Amino acid sequence: MAAVALKLSAPWRCVQLRRFSSVPGLKFHTSASPLLGATVEQFEQAKSRLSSLKEDPGNEAKLRIYALFKQATQGPCNTPKPGMLDFVNKVKWDAWRSLGSVSQDEARQQYCDLIGSLVAAEGGSSAQVAATHAGSGTTTYETILVTTEDNVTTITLNRPAKKNAITPQMYNEIMAALDQAANDDSVITVFTGAGDFYCSGNDLSNFTNIPEGGVEAMAQQGGDLLRKYVKAYIDFPKPLVAVVNGPAVGISVTVLGLFDLVYATDQASFHTPFSQLGQSAEGCSSYTFPKIMGPAKANEMLLFNKKLSAVQACEFGLVTEVFPDSSFQSEVWTRLKAYAKLPPNSLSFSKQLIRSVDKPRLHAVNDAEVERLKERWTSDECFNAVMSFFQAKAKL
Repeated sequence: MAAVALKLSAPWRCVQLRRFSSVPGLKFHTSASPLLGATVEQFEQAKSRLSSLKEDPGNEAKLRIYALFKQATQGPCNTPKPGMLDFVNKVKWDAWRSLGSVSQDEARQQYCDLIGSLVAAEGGSSAQVAATHAGSGTTTYETILVTTEDNVTTITLNRPAKKNAITPQMYNEIMAALDQAANDDSVITVFTGAGDFYCSGNDLSNFTNIPEGGVEAMAQQGGDLLRKYVKAYIDFPKPLVAVVNGPAVGISVTVLGLFDLVYATDQASFHTPFSQLGQSAEGCSSYTFPKIMGPAKANEMLLFNKKLSAVQACEFGLVTEVFPDSSFQSEVWTRLKAYAKLPPNSLSFSKQLIRSVDKPRLHAVNDAEVERLKERWTSDECFNAVMSFFQAKAKL
């Protein structure tokens, strides 16, 4: 998916196909290379390296990546031109069309060269996700931080510049971190966010990461990933605590119903704008929210996009306790360190007993929610809602 990703930042409606050589620090070659085209294996490696980029390379680079990918895999542009109002797909089509008769071998070579330039510009080689340092036993990640201290494993969402918005890579890293925490010697596991946000939900650029199979393939891949992600929370064996240090949106809110404790600063808020984006509930919230706060309050959140303050979320039972922002970290961590001294097996077995009745139901709800979302993601209603969001954002 990452290999054809295209996120058009505001104002995306105004993106024009200028000469790509104008991007500082990058040199895009459009003439034929004297070298033979890259091999298919090299091309696949370049696709993998693309997901290692930490910084947004910009609209022009992403358009070039998209065009070269299409040319390398399908040859010269052979699809009808999108309508004038289909802004995103028109710009992408123009980029592909601009490559003319460049051969697939040459397109593969240019694609590999471009990805290599972007990785080198960030000062590194192909990054490894969840790579283990030799001999250290410490696992490192690109989008999260994982530390263990005082019997507490802390998973910190670490994309503060993007308000900790979740990407497919981040989903996979969180699942790996949960598996790591489930098997380490810690007693409890804590989630929090870097910066001023806890998490702004899904990175909506995920909707522009269209694989070769089209929107249907994207929905299938996204559904499979979401199902595994939520399952990781349902099956997590140790006490799970959310330390909500700021606003929380979307799936970062819905999975809170699967946590054992939720502590929040009084500056936090909780928002699930699914219907606004033409989507539906996830993270088992269609079951856990009505159970926690009652159907009426759950409907306000899941159907009508009501944003809750931390105090309201606590009153409704979604949050365990709210703390003044000035003392939030010190008070919460004093408690967590005390909890981490409790007998670990007793905590784990007690959690399993508490959740045993609900667990089969939660898995069934997760499956049902994912199937509904797959339908939503391929619908015109969802597409139009997401495009309206981008248009509104572009005007800001």
